[in-house]
Amino acid sequence: MLEQVKVMVQVAIVVRDVEKKAKAFAEFFGVDVPKWKMTGSFEESNIQFNGNATHARAKLAFFNLENIQIELIEPVDRPSTWGTFLDIKGEGIHHIAFHVPNIENEIVRLEGMGLTLEQTGDFNGGSYAYLNGQEKLGAIIELLADV
Repeated sequence: MLEQVKVMVQVAIVVRDVEKKAKAFAEFFGVDVPKWKMTGSFEESNIQFNGNATHARAKLAFFNLENIQIELIEPVDRPSTWGTFLDIKGEGIHHIAFHVPNIENEIVRLEGMGLTLEQTGDFNGGSYAYLNGQEKLGAIIELLADV
């Protein structure tokens, strides 16, 4: 079991146009359209894709529902897990995310299960790791850790 996982916190959808999809989801949820934001620069995010530094960025929009967050991701630059997903599969659910207390331990544990570390990075207040579990679990898993 994931080390002290409290709850699944997010479902993320890769899209071609974050503004267009944010309007559609806002209408669906009956809420205001959230303002999108750009991920940090490489210097801020230290993003690594398949073990290599990348300057990939993405536009993000978030819907905070009562018990889960919906994240919309529009890849801006490549290579990245988001861009690869969009290029191969088109728009769709990219990952499910979990908060974990020790991201490094969970990466090791999940790699031991056969998941592949695909992308890591930092954001204001935390860090993330995407592990590709498509073959084993049918999904990409995102681990989120607070700094």
